[in-house]
Amino acid sequence: MARIELEQVSKSWGDVVAVEPTDLVIEDGEFVAVLGPSGCGKSTTLFMLAGIYAPSGGSLRFDGQVVNEVEARDRNVGIVFQSYALYPHMTVHDNILFPLRLSKMPRSEAMAKVERFAALVHVDELLDRRPAQLSGGQQQRVALARALVKEPKLLLLDEPLSNLDATLRLTMRTEIKSLQRRMGITSILVTHDQMEATTIADRIICMSKGRIEQIGSPDDLYLRPNSLFVASFIGAPPINLVEGEAENGALYVSETRLPFLNGGAMGQVTLGIRPENISFAEDGLAGTVAAVEPMGRETLYILRTPIGHFSVLQTSSTKRYEVDASVNLQFAAEDTLLFDRASQKRLDGVQVHLP
Repeated sequence: MARIELEQVSKSWGDVVAVEPTDLVIEDGEFVAVLGPSGCGKSTTLFMLAGIYAPSGGSLRFDGQVVNEVEARDRNVGIVFQSYALYPHMTVHDNILFPLRLSKMPRSEAMAKVERFAALVHVDELLDRRPAQLSGGQQQRVALARALVKEPKLLLLDEPLSNLDATLRLTMRTEIKSLQRRMGITSILVTHDQMEATTIADRIICMSKGRIEQIGSPDDLYLRPNSLFVASFIGAPPINLVEGEAENGALYVSETRLPFLNGGAMGQVTLGIRPENISFAEDGLAGTVAAVEPMGRETLYILRTPIGHFSVLQTSSTKRYEVDASVNLQFAAEDTLLFDRASQKRLDGVQVHLP
């Protein structure tokens, strides 16, 4: 398989910068997700790896060899698109066979590989059908088999599950991860769906506005976000954010003083607390229930408080409070995150607690 290196790789069209100069290493056999909102540069990065786009600058290396000028067909890369991109006039068998047609592989060997990879993704009983006769999930499996049949060095997945229903997405996530581990193939998943990224990938590359915001494990990005963007983008329901002024060892929000622990900060800052890290208590920050949203096994409360609105996630399907109920909130200092508002960066070692 392949070790992938990007050294100051960038892409622009005239004055429009899609990807800023980027350094990145993806190890042989690793499964990485590139996560970010639309327009952040994730698909552009994938298309440069695939050879569809040429980098505007920098070097792309596969196993130490620069591939900037290597044609897409010569890179030994498999790619699965969001739209499946199957040939409608071909059968499932011929769609899977297509990448092998230009190889010098004996026909009997090619036919055996088609059958093996069709069985691997559970479409071996559909080989005589055409794409129009398949469900979305079956089409995606065929697209996956077609990408894998030539046993590429690198597998690229461009939002492959976004056209599937929720139940099927869950099944396909599990199958893709299992296949990748079994084959040991270096894989890159591009997605805007954080659930896909966190459940499939070994590492996540979070991008915003053409640059990498943070690289790390799902826990790193969720518990220790480097920036306000990462904290806001990762997590559902989203993190609670409160803006205030830091001075004299405390955070001031309106007329409320929240003391600091384990450090100090000055100037305009943003406090972040995850909804599941806030609890109802007998005393604490006073609030009023503005809305209650049942979420199956959990219940989400939207609360009005003197320092702003808060979301509180409770692991129970039974409503504890009704709208307009008066409540008190508590949170632990170690569960808080503090960000400098000018730089958007997390302030290390600074924690906030209720007085």
